[in-house]
Amino acid sequence: MYATSVDWLPLAVSLAGAGAVGGLLAGLLGVGGGIIIVPVMDFALTSVGIDPAVALHLAVGTSMATIVPTSVSSSRSHARRGSVDFELVRKWSLAIVVGALIGSQVAASVDARVVAGVFGIVAGLAALKMVLPLDHVVLHQGVPRGVAGVVLPGSIGMVSAMMGIGGGTLSVPSMTLCGEPVHKAVGTAAVLGLWISVPATIGYLLAHPPGEVMPPWSIGCVSLVGFAIIAPVAWLVAPVGAHLAHSLDRRKLSAAFGVFLLVVAGRMLYRAFG
Repeated sequence: MYATSVDWLPLAVSLAGAGAVGGLLAGLLGVGGGIIIVPVMDFALTSVGIDPAVALHLAVGTSMATIVPTSVSSSRSHARRGSVDFELVRKWSLAIVVGALIGSQVAASVDARVVAGVFGIVAGLAALKMVLPLDHVVLHQGVPRGVAGVVLPGSIGMVSAMMGIGGGTLSVPSMTLCGEPVHKAVGTAAVLGLWISVPATIGYLLAHPPGEVMPPWSIGCVSLVGFAIIAPVAWLVAPVGAHLAHSLDRRKLSAAFGVFLLVVAGRMLYRAFG
């Protein structure tokens, strides 16, 4: 069943703003625009009367769909600058695709509080990584091989799909902790975002949200209206972020965004456990 009355104007303005900020951050920090799009869209949907039981599922699924064009735009910009490790992309691609498919199906079938809890915990950990001066910490020289080389990208794909993010939030710190230069990690994360977003989006389109009232023009866990507003804005802004990434002080930007992300994580954790 669909909601019969939705105030589209404030919803459209909120989604356009989320797309602009999300696209900028996708190119600038490699964290994936979904880390912004998901909480903003969740708040926007519930504020116009959409059932909270389905709002977060729609936010996650729609965010994942918007990451497809954003990843293409951002990865092309980074590839032109030679900041993509295509050998690592080749090694991680299969595990990430499988993980993303599993993650989208799990997220679509569980209660919204579970999704909020996963989002809040991972966003909080990512925020601490951004706020603390850990940029030069290396735990392992080189990307893990063997079983760990499958489990790591598979977990990145699964958790990212459950959160509606492109993977940069998890893959960038994972790569830098393995000795990958930060600019190379950001560019590689942009390409990996495409390997996560395509299979996860297919999974969300085929899913059945657990709520009873859905906004009009939705398929599965994807809002076509949300996609139509967010995707073109994020697509246009992502290259700007990629350009700025090579000229601004990343430590200060990372710390500032980390503080904001702590607030987002706190809201999601309150929704999950409050």
